[in-house]
Amino acid sequence: MSQLVDGTGKILIPGVYDMVAPVTEEENSLYDDIDFSVEELNAASGSNTALHQTKQDILKHRWRFPSLSLHGIEGAFSGGGAKTVIPAKVIGKFSIRTVPDIDSGKLDELVINYINKLFKDLSSPNTIKAELIHDGNYWVSNPFNDSFTAALYATQHVWNMKPDFTREGGSIPITLTFEQQLGTDVLLLPMGRGDDGAHSINEKLNIPNYINGCKTLGSYLHYYGKFESNK
Repeated sequence: MSQLVDGTGKILIPGVYDMVAPVTEEENSLYDDIDFSVEELNAASGSNTALHQTKQDILKHRWRFPSLSLHGIEGAFSGGGAKTVIPAKVIGKFSIRTVPDIDSGKLDELVINYINKLFKDLSSPNTIKAELIHDGNYWVSNPFNDSFTAALYATQHVWNMKPDFTREGGSIPITLTFEQQLGTDVLLLPMGRGDDGAHSINEKLNIPNYINGCKTLGSYLHYYGKFESNK
């Protein structure tokens, strides 16, 4: 697992970055106006351990480029003390966030072949099994279409500020299904705050965000309807 990713977050599996779509100038310009502070990031995490030091680099590696996360090891002794227990079986878990234009099937092949090669180089008498537990294709939309423009106007109308156009890693495969089956553009319009703790034990949604979120949705439908009626 130590040979999957380096200390800067670069994925070490050959061929992964060859599938990543190049960043366009129009897309690249979106990062300049985003309100983001490296100092606030370090303060929120309680340590000065950001892998990158500029706003653009941090956001691109968070939103634009693939990332590999190690999630844990099962089977090894993890209790207190200095017991030297050698487990009969160990399971290591990690995930890769895909981005355009990574092909999930090709990625699976690259990852499994790489892991098998690393294990073979160890000349270990043990055996290994690398397998996929879950995956989903990436989804990305055009932030300059009518749907996103309507969301921009709606957010300005309700919140009195210009929104940032962000890209966020997640696991919502149904988004792509909606777009493909309905044959229309899809928009993910966030309503919460950065400290909502999504999927955590104490996940929350502040009441003002709930109320203004309803207003934003109504305003979005209003502006989008105007765009469609003018066509």
